[in-house]
Formats: sequence, structure tokens, C-alpha cells
Amino acid sequence: MAEVARELSKPIQRIARGSMTPDTVGLARALLGKVLVREFGGIMAAGRIVETEAYLQHDPACHAFRGMTPRNRSLFLEHGHAYVYLCYGTSYLLNVSSEAGGIGSGVLLRALEPLYGTEHIQRHRRHVKSNDLMRGPGRLAAALRVDRRHDGLDLFTDRQLWIGHDGHNIASIGESVRIGLSKAADERLRYFVVGSRYLSGPRKLNQA
Repeated sequence: MAEVARELSKPIQRIARGSMTPDTVGLARALLGKVLVREFGGIMAAGRIVETEAYLQHDPACHAFRGMTPRNRSLFLEHGHAYVYLCYGTSYLLNVSSEAGGIGSGVLLRALEPLYGTEHIQRHRRHVKSNDLMRGPGRLAAALRVDRRHDGLDLFTDRQLWIGHDGHNIASIGESVRIGLSKAADERLRYFVVGSRYLSGPRKLNQA
């Protein structure tokens, strides 16, 4: 039976793994509009996914490009597992493994639209404006207190960090080059909800 976050006006139901495609680009697009839920200490926070980036198996910008290591092994898990790494020693980033088991690929979650629990998040993020709480992958992870302890979690079944849906439909999906890369920088593998106020990156990349 699907778990439901009943505190919200629109109940959030867990997504079944079989309903999501084990295809990196397909998953990057399908995750838009879905809800990322974080439960900790009796508190629930949730945000709608509005921006993603795809990283493919043979992509030189993907951490799995040179094969499996202790650091990136979660990218090789069946689609729907968390891959969390520390970027430049300052910010944790949350990715979702995106292919069949044994294939190293992932989807970076770049931005969320806050839905619930903002007041709890702001207690430890008071220096960040409410609209910026989960705008950008580093802020997203910091707001939800995601770090290496969550690496490898199954985002379809875990109790503290999971992905669900509330029946919301996306009107239009845009795409652009990815942000902040030196390798494969021209690949149009960034996807976003057109018109969202919570997108990261330059405004010129957020046009339909």
C-alpha cells in the first residue's frame, strides 16, 4: 500500500519503481513535477522538482565515466537510488541513479519549489531567502540536510528521503545546456519546468 503524506492539502503518494523509466533522459524529464520528501525528527519537508540534469554512462562529465569506485558506486545501482557527493569540499549534491543495475548514470536534482515545511528549514537556513532555499543543487541538499549518510538510499522505498507524486501536471518542459561544466558543456541535458520562479542558473537558460 502506498504511503501518503497526509499533512499536505494534496496527499503525496510514493512512486512505484516500475512506473518510472530506467532511462536517464527519460527519468530527468519524468521527475519534473514530482515531489521530494524529507522526514527527520518528526518533521516533514517537501518540494516539487522543477529542474534536473542528466549524466549519461559515456558522458565525460558523469562521475561514472571511468568506471565504478567506492565513491560513485551508488550511480550503478538500479534506477531510483540516491547518489550523494561533496562538491568542491563545500556542498553536497543529490542525484538519482537512472539506469538498470550495473550501468553508471544519474540525474542531478538542481532545484525544488518549496511545498511544505519551509518554516522548519528556515530555522537552520536563516541567512537564505525563502525563494532561494532550494534553488540550486547545493542549497537543495543543505535545506533538506542531505549528506553522504543518504548515499545509496532507495528513493522509492526509504522512509526518510523519498520521491512521490500529488497528481500535479507539468504544462511545459524546457531544456538547455548544463550549468557549470568544463566537459561536455554543450550537451543539452538540463531540463526544467518552464515559468517556474525557483530555477537556478542564468535567466537566458530558463527560456522555453
